[in-house]
Amino acid sequence: MKRLLSATINSLRGLRYAIVREAAVREEAIVFALAVPIGVFVAPGPVWYVAMIVALLVLLAVELLNTAIEKLADHVTREHHPEIGMIKDFGSAAVFCALCLAGLVWLTATAVRVGLI
Repeated sequence: MKRLLSATINSLRGLRYAIVREAAVREEAIVFALAVPIGVFVAPGPVWYVAMIVALLVLLAVELLNTAIEKLADHVTREHHPEIGMIKDFGSAAVFCALCLAGLVWLTATAVRVGLI
């Protein structure tokens, strides 16, 4: 139980640190906070609601991992290094894919809700 509490505290500290210091994480956290109540009205049903929220949590998780990679790379060297730049671009591409996933889920749910699908 102590290990679980410690892990939870560490996770919340990391999330707070990222929200305070990283604009992209902060923006996605705000979108998530707004989406939780809005999703109740947009979702065509409970399963859709869960899918919509999960898609945003996946986006936030990928953004946090991308931020961790970028911070680690910057810690290794501040100088421009082509391979580190490529690694950062991979992380950015992963965020883009997660953003597309979240957008697709939300757009599809909205289309189902209004009867377009």
